[in-house]
Amino acid sequence: MKTRIISGLIMAPLLVILVFKGYVLYAGCFVISLMGMYEFYRGFRELEIKPSYPIAVGSVICLYGLGIPLCTGIIEASPWITLWMFATVIACLLYLFKINERKLDDAMVTLTGIFYVGFFCFHMGMLGMNEKFGILVWLAVITAFGTDICAYFAGVTMGKHKLCPVISPKKTWEGAAGGVIGAMILSGLFGYFFEGEIMVHCMIIGFLGSIISMFGDLTASIFKRKMGIKDYGNLIPGHGGILDRFDSVLFTAPVVYYYVELILM
Repeated sequence: MKTRIISGLIMAPLLVILVFKGYVLYAGCFVISLMGMYEFYRGFRELEIKPSYPIAVGSVICLYGLGIPLCTGIIEASPWITLWMFATVIACLLYLFKINERKLDDAMVTLTGIFYVGFFCFHMGMLGMNEKFGILVWLAVITAFGTDICAYFAGVTMGKHKLCPVISPKKTWEGAAGGVIGAMILSGLFGYFFEGEIMVHCMIIGFLGSIISMFGDLTASIFKRKMGIKDYGNLIPGHGGILDRFDSVLFTAPVVYYYVELILM
C-alpha cells in the first residue's frame, strides 16, 4: 500500500499536462501511445506471438501527423482518418507476406495494438486541442479514476453479487453501480464549478464514460489473463506499466470526444 501511495504521488505531476491541454497534452498522448503499444506487444510475445512494433510506430506517427491539420481545419477528418485506417490494415496484412516466419496472429495483434492503444489514446490528444471544450478532457480522467475508486469502496462495503467472476473475481454489481453513481456525481461537480452551462451534459458523459470505463478495465483483464501476466510492466512501482494505469482512460477519452463532437459542437 505504501508503494502504491508513493507511486501515486509521483504520477500526480503527469496530470499537469491536462492543465496545459493543446500541444503539450497532444505530445504526451503520443508518447503514452508508443509506450503503451510496446507494453501491449511485449505481453503477447510471452505467447510466442510476434507483432510488429515498427509498423505500429509508423502508423501512430502518421495518425498524430494527421491530427494537427485536422485540428486546425486544414483538412476534413472523415476521408483522411478512413485512409489512415485503410493504410494501417494494409501494412499489417503485408507483414504476413513472410509466410514461413509469421502467423496470422502476428498481424492481428499488431492491428489490435494500434487501434486499442494508439487510436484510442489519440482521442485524448484531439479533445485537448478543442478550443471551446478542451477543458472537458478532464472528464476522461475523472470518469475513469472516479469509477475505479467509487466502485472499489462500494464493492468493499456492499458487494455481494459477482459481476464477471471468471474475468475479475473481486468486481461486483454493487461496486459497478457505485462506480457509475460516483462518476456521475464527480462529473457533475466538475461541470458545476467549471462548465456550469453544460453540467447536465457532464453528468451524462460521466454516466456513459463510467460504463465504458468498466468495460475497458475488464477488457484489459482479459488481455492479461490470456497473456498470463499480472501487470503490463513495472515502470510505475505498485501500479504496473503505463497501460495498467491508463487502460480505462483509453476507453473514456473516445466517449468524451465523440460526445463533444456529435452533441455539443
